[in-house]
Amino acid sequence: MRRLIATCCVSLLPMLASVSAQAIEFRSVGASPVIMYDAPSQKGGKLYVAPRGMPVEVVFTSGAWSKVRDMSGDLSWIESKDLITRRNLIVRVANAKVRETADDASPLVFSADKSVVLEMAEPATSGWVKVKHRDGQLGYVKVNEVWGL
Repeated sequence: MRRLIATCCVSLLPMLASVSAQAIEFRSVGASPVIMYDAPSQKGGKLYVAPRGMPVEVVFTSGAWSKVRDMSGDLSWIESKDLITRRNLIVRVANAKVRETADDASPLVFSADKSVVLEMAEPATSGWVKVKHRDGQLGYVKVNEVWGL
C-alpha cells in the first residue's frame, strides 16, 4: 500500500510543478463593455456587464472563451476576443495618491478614487507602479493600492 501511495505521489509531481509554474496572466476588457457569463456560452446566465478597460485575471481558456477572476475574486466567463493584452489596473482603495516619482515625499500628480481604471505604463518595481490616467496624466502609485498586477 505504501508503495502504491509513493508511486502515485511521484507520478503527480510533474503535473503539480507545471500548474505552479504557470504565470498569472492579466488582460483587460476591450474598447466596449461586455457581458460576463456563468458558463462558456452566450446561452449561459448573464452575470453582469464589465466596463471597457476593466482588468481581469485569466484563469483558464477553453476554445473561444476565457474564465476570468475580477477584483472581487468572482469567476466568470468572457469571449476571449473581447480581451486585450494592454495592462490596466483598478484602484482598490478609497483615495489612491499618484505621485511624480516612486516616493511618498514626491509631489502629488492626482488622486484616484476606488474603482478608477488606470493604464499600467511601466512594470512595478520597489512597491510602486507607473500608471497613466485616461486624461493623460502619468505618475506612480503604490502597488497595494491597485489590483491587476
